[in-house]
Amino acid sequence: MADAPKADIINELLEECLLHLPGTPSLIISLYQQYQKRGWLTKKQLQGLHAKASGIPQISPGKLATLEAIIKKMPNRFKSELPPPSPIFQKDEALGEQIQSILRKYPEHKRVLFLKSKYDNNEQLSPQDIADLNRFTKLLMK
Repeated sequence: MADAPKADIINELLEECLLHLPGTPSLIISLYQQYQKRGWLTKKQLQGLHAKASGIPQISPGKLATLEAIIKKMPNRFKSELPPPSPIFQKDEALGEQIQSILRKYPEHKRVLFLKSKYDNNEQLSPQDIADLNRFTKLLMK
């Protein structure tokens, strides 16, 4: 048994809009060309077609109802919100406290002052810098 030909409601509505709308709006021409090329229209485009077609009395209400059903079946697409910006570098508070404790006892310690300036300028301390701080803490805080 042969399949019955499917009715292409969207194409029929586009053609009827082209015939019955005065001046043929560029929106309908654009939708018609896109539908011919791609074979589909987005939900927003179909809603625009429905808005134009519902103003034409010659179009049957059944076709408009079918178009509404097609639109309702289509998923809603929402853009998710951007994640909140996170800082590129986060200071290690323990290192800051370690630097402060050394400087309280030895305020002129040049290497620790240099590391403090790096820390205050949000520069990342290298593993060698961290090892130096740990070594100074062990040696100087006895």
